[in-house]
Amino acid sequence: MKLVIASDIHGSAYWCEQLLAAVEFENADKLILLGDLLYHGPRNDFPDEYSPKKVFAALNAIKDKLLCVRGNCDSEVDQMVLEFPMMADYAVMNADNKTLFLTHGHLFNADMPPLLNKGDVLFNGHFHTPCNQELANGAFYANCGSVALPKDGTPHSYILFDNGVLYWKDLETGGIFDCLTL
Repeated sequence: MKLVIASDIHGSAYWCEQLLAAVEFENADKLILLGDLLYHGPRNDFPDEYSPKKVFAALNAIKDKLLCVRGNCDSEVDQMVLEFPMMADYAVMNADNKTLFLTHGHLFNADMPPLLNKGDVLFNGHFHTPCNQELANGAFYANCGSVALPKDGTPHSYILFDNGVLYWKDLETGGIFDCLTL
């Protein structure tokens, strides 16, 4: 199974379009969005081409390909315009014989992980910086960074999950900047 995992679009029509082009390029089976889809949040500047209406129209057009969870900037009013569910705090799925715990990061993260088993993978965004680490119990933590508002000099990014390997990819160049074989 090939998955694109991304977070923190924050209403940027420009970066949403770039992400959807990457999903098509990767020939992904599913796009997993880890929250903060439409609103930029009170602590963030407006992202490039801020247009939540364009973002929800673009995402609604591919709703059958999406699995989404709620971010700290997402609300019930956002759910009213989105044609796919996105209000759950987390989702759990199996892919390539791995258990994936998918969440935004404001409730569960590397410092506050859910109950995980060795080899499980905790995915989140929220912090806007890509990260790859092994947790104390042998589970893995993977932060995909941010699609629209990266921090600390990191690239606009997403994770490609392909045949048990995680590739952190630069959304602008398509280049791989980190990798983890599970």
